[in-house]
Amino acid sequence: MPEGHTIRRYADRHRAVLAGRQVAASSPQGRFAAGARRLDGRELLDVEAHGKHLFYRWRRAETLHIHLGLYGKFRLFRSDPPPPTPATRLALAADEVTIYLAGPTVCELIMPSQEDAIMARLGPDPLKVDTDGNSPEAFAANLARRRIPIGAAILDQSVIAGIGNIYRAESLFLTSIHPEIPANEVPADKVAALWDTSVELLERGVSEGRIATLPRVPLGTTEETDRLYVYKRERFPCRVCGSPISTGQMAGRGIWWCNTCQSA
Repeated sequence: MPEGHTIRRYADRHRAVLAGRQVAASSPQGRFAAGARRLDGRELLDVEAHGKHLFYRWRRAETLHIHLGLYGKFRLFRSDPPPPTPATRLALAADEVTIYLAGPTVCELIMPSQEDAIMARLGPDPLKVDTDGNSPEAFAANLARRRIPIGAAILDQSVIAGIGNIYRAESLFLTSIHPEIPANEVPADKVAALWDTSVELLERGVSEGRIATLPRVPLGTTEETDRLYVYKRERFPCRVCGSPISTGQMAGRGIWWCNTCQSA
């Protein structure tokens, strides 16, 4: 599933090419036909990302809410787009730009009250720091109410929005926090460091268009494990101390850590 930096990049890119323009909307697949008809010819005002959710706001129309989930994908074409695939749920076009959306978990039109309810369920987004409650204090308060392991807590989008499995493992390693420590027992200085690290990593992801947590990674590096400290590196020694990388299951997902650097 795309993590927060990817969703933010989609929002920035779609805003840049569509905002302020009248957009032709259609649903080649047919599953969003009524919604597409409602948006067809409307002016797109803005696109906002919060965690893994996208909100497209229109003049005189409801908000388009998209969550890609595991299989959703966008494709953007500058000119002469190919025919949409049978799975294309939504097509948006303006001037020389066409965007296809296929396979999203959510693609719906929502009223302002519904949008408010979705946002209220989401935790603070590190990419929107210091705006609308997206703060380290809000993150700390969410953790203080949870006794589950910290490694499970930070995958909960109501605790912190936009963190996925890779950022989970890497941020806990970089802050020397063992994933099994109860969330409400993580020391305050570690909680603050975890928030700051999440901000730094996600902002880097937006800038580079990839997840990279090592200090210096050549842009041509294609192997994911060559850009990371612990994620999926159970066959390798820890980059810092040389101890074996541990792996297990937590919150239904695989997780990786170093028992030496992240002592419980």
